[in-house]
Amino acid sequence: MTVIAAPNAEGLRRDAAVERLQLFALGGPAVLLVIVTMIVPVGWLFWLSFLNDAGEFSLEHYRRMLVQPSYGRAFSLTFEVSFLTTAICIVLGYPLAYVLSQLPRRAANICMIAVMLPFWTSLLVRTYAWLVLLHRQGVINTWGIKLGLWEAPLPLVHNLNGTLIGMVHIMLPFLILPVYSSMRAIDRDYLKAAANLGASPTRAFWLVFLPLSLPGLLAGSLIVFILCLGFYVTPAVLGGGKVTMVANRIATDIELFFNWGAASSLGVVLFVLTGLILYAASRLVRLDRLLGGGSH
Repeated sequence: MTVIAAPNAEGLRRDAAVERLQLFALGGPAVLLVIVTMIVPVGWLFWLSFLNDAGEFSLEHYRRMLVQPSYGRAFSLTFEVSFLTTAICIVLGYPLAYVLSQLPRRAANICMIAVMLPFWTSLLVRTYAWLVLLHRQGVINTWGIKLGLWEAPLPLVHNLNGTLIGMVHIMLPFLILPVYSSMRAIDRDYLKAAANLGASPTRAFWLVFLPLSLPGLLAGSLIVFILCLGFYVTPAVLGGGKVTMVANRIATDIELFFNWGAASSLGVVLFVLTGLILYAASRLVRLDRLLGGGSH
């Protein structure tokens, strides 16, 4: 059997090749930007982590992390603070997002402006504002003592409590936004159908509304947890040196000891752990659904 090629087959192949070249040319600047701003710095970070003080290839910095307990404490505290911040944001943010999702669209949009107001202020300014509020001679302690609520100033800052307060305030909008988006995308006919089948409002919420809002909740929780892992300013200011997370340890290695190799090894380990968390999340829920928030 003889196959006769279409007369314009060669032209079609040539046009397809030209189209691929054009698409590559269009995407080239973006690919170059990603290489320059992401791949090269991360590669340089990996390279520095394997160089000792003499500039020779060595596993010294990674060995030190296994031997010195201070590194383990920094990683443990980083994950503890990130987990607690995420948990508090869920407790505070999910009910608020639910209330906003039940409001009329116009009223909900007005309330969302209040949720997004912190984005209009610098993170550093917000952190120092909490320092003024929570200090031993700050606004909260001063008013509390004057009103007779407590007799001595409460330790609200320069400890884990102050760090969590500041981080929750900064991270809360990052959880509310995807959860609210997910809740708004839920078809209310599902809840009406549940009610028609005899479900009470509470039962309809637990069996219908909550499962449908889980992608947004998981997306917001993942965003908050990942961002918390790299926090530096808030623990440094509100922790008062008593809350040393990995980012603070990296800054110390660079600013105090001028040890770029040790700082790079910490960054590499944190980078790998973050990647493992994302991989674990992708095994539980598809990342396109997770990051889409409102997809069901």
